[in-house]
Amino acid sequence: LAAAPAAIASAALLGVRNVAYGIRMSPVIGPGFWRRAAAAQFTIDESTAVSLAQSGHRARTLGFWVTGIGIYVGWNISTLAGALLGDVLGDPRAYGLDAAAAAAFLALLWPRLRARQPIAVGVAAAVVATILTPVLMPGLPVIVAALVAIVVGWTNWLGAPDRGVSGEGEPDDVAEREGLP
Repeated sequence: LAAAPAAIASAALLGVRNVAYGIRMSPVIGPGFWRRAAAAQFTIDESTAVSLAQSGHRARTLGFWVTGIGIYVGWNISTLAGALLGDVLGDPRAYGLDAAAAAAFLALLWPRLRARQPIAVGVAAAVVATILTPVLMPGLPVIVAALVAIVVGWTNWLGAPDRGVSGEGEPDDVAEREGLP
């Protein structure tokens, strides 16, 4: 019961994140109730990241659906295999599987760490979570770290100045990839 506030806050943050993904993916998915209802089941970190990494609309759409459906199928088959064969494997910590989720997250994050600002956001959030983990109830350090990441990202600490009207600063990633000014 003591972890309920952290669980509720974590779920709310995940929901907000998925709303942001849905807004960003809306032009990729296209119109139509049934198409959007189906896409809602596959709008996750991985499908959004793969889709947005593509340069053309068709490639973005294909990347979204292939990744989303592939992860859905793979996740459910793996869950079934784990439920049926889990006891055969023994303690997952003996194989280092407890670190697999962190390693997968780092693999998704790594390509985004090409400039000072994303690195500053990641380092600030990691330091805060590491310091707070021994002193706060489970879940709260992650929430505080997420808030720190938002503040560091929003205020553009250590980032290049905005281009603004003068055109100074780093070009926008999407504009740069697509050859736009």
